[in-house]
Amino acid sequence: MHIEPVDAAPRQAFPRTILRQRWEDLAFLHWPVAPELVAPLLPAGTRPDTLDGVSYVGLIGFRMVGLGLGLGPGVPYLGTFAETNVRLYSVDDDGRRAVVFRSLDASRLVPVLVARATLRLPYLWSAMRVDRDGDRLTYRCRRRWPGPVGTASRMVVRVGEPIAEPTPLEHFVTARWGLHTRAYGRTLHLPNWHPRWPLHRARLVHLDDELVAAAGLPAPAGAPVSVLYSPGVPVGFGPPATARRAASSDRTG
Repeated sequence: MHIEPVDAAPRQAFPRTILRQRWEDLAFLHWPVAPELVAPLLPAGTRPDTLDGVSYVGLIGFRMVGLGLGLGPGVPYLGTFAETNVRLYSVDDDGRRAVVFRSLDASRLVPVLVARATLRLPYLWSAMRVDRDGDRLTYRCRRRWPGPVGTASRMVVRVGEPIAEPTPLEHFVTARWGLHTRAYGRTLHLPNWHPRWPLHRARLVHLDDELVAAAGLPAPAGAPVSVLYSPGVPVGFGPPATARRAASSDRTG
């Protein structure tokens, strides 16, 4: 089986864009996790993606900017908000590498409700903000709905030098061209495309996080093995497709 490479941005693989947005001021924090621990948390028809036998859990804070339908303009006010997600890494039988979101906290209620209703993504409404002071960024989150209410996270990173050539791990946790999710009895792959990430190394100054544990994963133990920053990229999403193994399982089960 051919598995997508993770060392370069592929050509856009879908004929039309159904959603577009821009991701800005991203902080990527990652910890290793045993594949057998996260396998039960992934949608049917997918398995943990690994690098040298290890998978990873990511805590990513950023600003969503200009979310809009198709190639039209971004939705005023509602299309721009702070977000923090907890994610895992998956691969399906078609060799499509992707992310699986365990939680996505966002500061606008309407996008949360739409994403939960349409793609069954685990979006949650939270009080959030992203503040920048020179090369220092602070990401704050406190969950409002549906809960656990009050679940909080605060992370502070300091941006370092640009990365000319990412390491295999830095490619692995950032070069992802879709997401897997379970909706309407099927496992879906939602493809995306964006230019290759402009990445910087970063230093974690402070972390006080409850989001990872609330997502059903072990709370971060020790320092992350990777801390990265990106000023951001424009992103387009294509129509979802069904994962083969999940579709077969649904027909026969």
